[in-house]
Amino acid sequence: MNKSNWRWWLCGLLFVATTVNYLDRQVLSLTWKDFIAPEFHWTNSSYGDITAAFSLFYAFVSLFSGKFIDWVGTKRGYLIAIFVWSLGACLHAGCGWMTMHIHGLESTEALRMVEAGSTLALAISTTSVWLFMACRMVLAIGESGNFPAAIKVTAEYFPKKDRALATSIFNSGASVGALVAPVTIPFLARAYGWEWAFIIIGGLGFLWMGFWYFMYEKPEQSKHVNKEELAYINQDEMLPSQAQPSAEPEKTGISIWKCFTLRHTWSYICGKFFTDGVWWFLLFWAPAYFSNQYGYRSDSAMGATLIFVVYLIVTLVSIAAGGYLPKFFIERRGMEAYAGRLRAMLMFAFLPVFALFAQPLGQMSAWWPAIIIGLAGAGHQSWSANLYSTVGDMFPKSAIATITGIGTMTGGIASFAINKGAGWLFDYTEGLGSAFHFLGFEGLEAGYMIIFCYCAVAYLIAWCCMKTLVPRYKKVEV
Repeated sequence: MNKSNWRWWLCGLLFVATTVNYLDRQVLSLTWKDFIAPEFHWTNSSYGDITAAFSLFYAFVSLFSGKFIDWVGTKRGYLIAIFVWSLGACLHAGCGWMTMHIHGLESTEALRMVEAGSTLALAISTTSVWLFMACRMVLAIGESGNFPAAIKVTAEYFPKKDRALATSIFNSGASVGALVAPVTIPFLARAYGWEWAFIIIGGLGFLWMGFWYFMYEKPEQSKHVNKEELAYINQDEMLPSQAQPSAEPEKTGISIWKCFTLRHTWSYICGKFFTDGVWWFLLFWAPAYFSNQYGYRSDSAMGATLIFVVYLIVTLVSIAAGGYLPKFFIERRGMEAYAGRLRAMLMFAFLPVFALFAQPLGQMSAWWPAIIIGLAGAGHQSWSANLYSTVGDMFPKSAIATITGIGTMTGGIASFAINKGAGWLFDYTEGLGSAFHFLGFEGLEAGYMIIFCYCAVAYLIAWCCMKTLVPRYKKVEV
């Protein structure tokens, strides 16, 4: 009897959830510059403050979201997470209405007509920023549960040799979400108003909940998983003399504070801290970059095409490289899983180095930075898929969501720093204009060059830290 393949159906469901997750994040980045900012008199710093607040709160709740998933279980935990983040996404639509009523204005047009730089314009900006921050915090609470739950499902349903491929597939939902976003969200905003863009995209998560409720059960409890597939899933736990997995009960989890005493945890933390901010910068600022530097609005055909090309490269390269290379090292070269992943991650760490050429080549055409940013993003997604898989390699299943949550917290802190810093840096360099120089660039262009330089070296720094902390594979024993 052939083994069933239910694990891949669930992988597809994780892919859809991650796609929706990143669509919800992208609505603001694709609407703030051309639709929301004129209405609420925002600056780069205003947007930077909102994204930084989201990142910081995301980091804080992520410390506990993984533990929450381990506590309530994967099925209920994922349902709660996507309900909360979908609700948070939809709530953004009410920020304009709330701002109008707080300041006694009757329409969005009245908001736009307020004199720029006036006391009322500043008050409108401040109020709207705080309202958006509140909605982003609700979004952050829910979204913080996505990756801990998804990584836990991957560890439950896939043997070690397949986890990087499975993680690459569902993790590519981040790229696909970012790919679909520029060809849908700006046009929804232009056709129906930016508020409906939040509502329509946010509502997708509620539809996903129905599929998850009826499709997911643990492998040993699922009616869709036959004995052959269950044996394949549990092959890492089989004893040599056994035809069936050992009946050893699942061990208890590890406390959060105990996790911080382990070098394995700090290896994972370093891998997230130095690199997650790069991805979030590319995700949140790429639309504004093409608008600021080249004049292509997010709702223009050229602007949407550039962003589409960025994430098309990210998607195709990351699935092919992120899933294939570690599998090649593990299966073809006979390397141990952790060692194979680290070798693949070193190769991925060199892709973002191309970010050094985004600004210089961008003087020739906007297509060059689009291609280069796409390659840098592909390097991140390939890196990220394998970094997530190292958690399943090193930690027992009962602790996977907890460790993933700690790493997500660390990545959120890094994202806070880079988004807050980028917003301030771009306003500062734009204000100084030709008086600010960096590597041959002036003003705002110099500001972008500074950030691209960090993106180029971040992954190599992270890899060196990981290799130093955990030079070779050793399973954590509870």
